[in-house]
Amino acid sequence: MSIWILAGLVLLGWQTQAQTIVGTWQLTDEKTCFQSQMEKGEAEKELEKDMGSSHNALARLIRFDKKGSGEEGIFSSGKRKAAGMSTFKYKVNGSELLLLDIKSGIMTQQFVIDTLTRSNLTIHYLKRDCEIKTFTRIK
Repeated sequence: MSIWILAGLVLLGWQTQAQTIVGTWQLTDEKTCFQSQMEKGEAEKELEKDMGSSHNALARLIRFDKKGSGEEGIFSSGKRKAAGMSTFKYKVNGSELLLLDIKSGIMTQQFVIDTLTRSNLTIHYLKRDCEIKTFTRIK
């Protein structure tokens, strides 16, 4: 009996560690190569604080479904639909995320998955590892 309980606990632990990209993710941080290599001084840090208060309420979302399709768009506060919503197909090969054209199936973007947890996704372009995008799961 104790073997079955132990096996069940091991299986449960293994299942909770396996994360999936399926869901809706909001872009929370994006760094270009220039931004990731630049060190901020005191003046830049103060300006950044002041500029943050005048930000528009925009959310960049990306959604992955179970069937290998997805969509990406920008939502502004008070609007129900996204502006410029684009659809795509996707494929995950290990730590590689491929975005494919929905009609032709041709790869349009290639990312490396740095981190995938239940609540966070961090990716970077395959050929530019200094451009990092961080997403937070919202659904």
